[in-house]
Amino acid sequence: MPESAEIVTLQRWESSGAVWQVVGRTADSVTVALLTCDGGQEVERLTSGNPELLAYLADRESSES
Repeated sequence: MPESAEIVTLQRWESSGAVWQVVGRTADSVTVALLTCDGGQEVERLTSGNPELLAYLADRESSES
């Protein structure tokens, strides 16, 4: 089963040396900030209620944790 587009986006972001960070979480959605490589400036936000993404991020707060 292929991974969700949101997970692929986070993995691609991380593999290119950039940082992502969870900035909001509820029981049924998550908001992730996509940050520059130094983790300083927000470039974009991703908000989703995709259960696969929620499971992927269940115990993670950032690409650095």
